Amino acid sequence: MASIKDVAAEAGVSVATVSRVLNDHPSVSPAARAQVLAAVETLGYRPNAVARSLRTDQTRTLGLVISDVLNPYFTELARSVEEEARALGYSVIIGNADERPELQDHHVRTLLDRRIDGLLVSPTDGGSPLMLDAARAGTPMVFVDRWIPGMDVPVVRADGRTAIHDLVTHLHRLGHRRLAIIAGPAATTTGSERVAAFRDALQEYGLPLPDAYIGQGDFQAASGRRVTEEFLDLPEPPEVVFAADNLMALGALDAIRARGMRVPDDIALAAFDDIAWFVHTDPPITAIAQPTPELGRAAVRALVDRIEGRPPQSVTLPARLVVRRSCGEPGGEPPYPHTSPQRSNT
Repeated sequence: MASIKDVAAEAGVSVATVSRVLNDHPSVSPAARAQVLAAVETLGYRPNAVARSLRTDQTRTLGLVISDVLNPYFTELARSVEEEARALGYSVIIGNADERPELQDHHVRTLLDRRIDGLLVSPTDGGSPLMLDAARAGTPMVFVDRWIPGMDVPVVRADGRTAIHDLVTHLHRLGHRRLAIIAGPAATTTGSERVAAFRDALQEYGLPLPDAYIGQGDFQAASGRRVTEEFLDLPEPPEVVFAADNLMALGALDAIRARGMRVPDDIALAAFDDIAWFVHTDPPITAIAQPTPELGRAAVRALVDRIEGRPPQSVTLPARLVVRRSCGEPGGEPPYPHTSPQRSNT
């Protein structure tokens, strides 16, 4: 394997000049730079990333801690993060929190010990002393999808309020009046926000959201199945189940089918976090889609700005309603625009 001395000899320059070229130092002349790069290409030289990190105090590595690698939303998010990081010259190490705060903190601690340059996190709960300490110590950090209120950390996320309002408008126009929600953990910002947005939209139409129609899930399929079974056992079951993420929606679908019931003939189903699978279910599931690839790319750019000394910006992108046939629609239709409803007591 070629060394930096071999490159210097091949290019006819000093080792110091080769080092300056490899570190993109502006003092190197164009001619010397061209000689060094040609020698690098000829010899197939690859810099030692570990040694270089000791000299520059940078590893060109980002850490990403996601809430659940089995959730297709986070899988797609991780892919877009890795692609954007690679395009900007960074590698990514991924930790899967599995929706467990203690596992999340384990990954954060491990990544910090490995001297990553910056950290992307989708928090599993509303508070982590470890992340708070890391942020106070100056660790470059960006929250993606979820965030921890009160921490001075940029947030890259989708705003689902308008899309949830559009969903309720859509369901109301289809004649549905008894709407229930499978909520995510209240300790997460996305869990609490989606319930609040759903409740607010129902109130605009004069529709109630009784406690019995709010089921507590954990963003995983088993909880969606359990909560839906509870809904179906009510004296007056809901007409629609809205699952606040895709895995809980699949669990809800399992529970409905286990009772020998059909969607949407017996009960309607809608979901937050659209995934490719939803077009292949029978019927295809009406869902709220987040701009997942754009979120991943924006999060990486914000973090790299912070690492490289530029002011990072929080980013909020819109989610949108994708209408299919799981709520009694005659066929797929364009998403409804955001409109102000007329109050109804029916």
